[in-house]
Amino acid sequence: MTILEAARFMSFPIPTLCHQDGLSPYGACRLCVVEIGEEPKTKLVSSCTYPVEEGLRVRTASHRVMNARRMILELLLGSCPQSKTIQDLASVYGIRQQRFKQEYENCILCGLCVRMCEEQMMAKAIGFRSRGEKRSIGTPFDIQAMRSLYLCLPGLSASLHLYRTRKADLWRLCQSFASLSRKRRVRRHDVLYDALYGL
Repeated sequence: MTILEAARFMSFPIPTLCHQDGLSPYGACRLCVVEIGEEPKTKLVSSCTYPVEEGLRVRTASHRVMNARRMILELLLGSCPQSKTIQDLASVYGIRQQRFKQEYENCILCGLCVRMCEEQMMAKAIGFRSRGEKRSIGTPFDIQAMRSLYLCLPGLSASLHLYRTRKADLWRLCQSFASLSRKRRVRRHDVLYDALYGL
C-alpha cells in the first residue's frame, strides 16, 4: 500500500493528476508530494509511489509541501495554461499570477494514456519517445497517421475537442492491436500498420 492509498482510505485529500486506480503508479506529475520523516531530516516524496511503513511520519499539508505543490502547479500551468483541471487546482492553491512562460502544450506527459493502453488494453499501441525536453507520446516507429489520437483520461489535454472526438479511435486502435497480436505471431509494427490502415 502506498501513502496515497492510505491517505485516501483515511480521507486525507492529496491532489494527483497521474494516478488512476487499476494502473501501476508512475509518479510523473509530482503533485501528490508529501513530507516524510522526523525533523530536521525530512524529505519530500511522491505519495503515489512511496510505500507505507510502520512508524512512518507523513505530513500532507505542511508549509514545505504546500510550497512544493504551488511550484509544481505553476510549472504545469506554464505548460498547459488552457487545461481546466490545472486551472481549477491552481485556484484552490491560491495561484493568481503566472511567473513562467506559457508554452501551450497539449500534454503534461503524465503517462495515463500509455499505461491504460499497455496495462488495460494489453496493446502497447502508444508509448514515450525521446528524452528530456524532446520527450513526447507517440506510436511505435513514429507512424504519422496517429499524430493526435491520444487518450487523456483526466481531461488534461489542452485540446479537449481532440479527446472527445478521437477517444473512440484510440480505443479501437488499442483493441485491434491487442487482438491482432494475439491472433498472429508477427512483428509489432506490422500489427500496428494493419490496425491503422485496415490491411
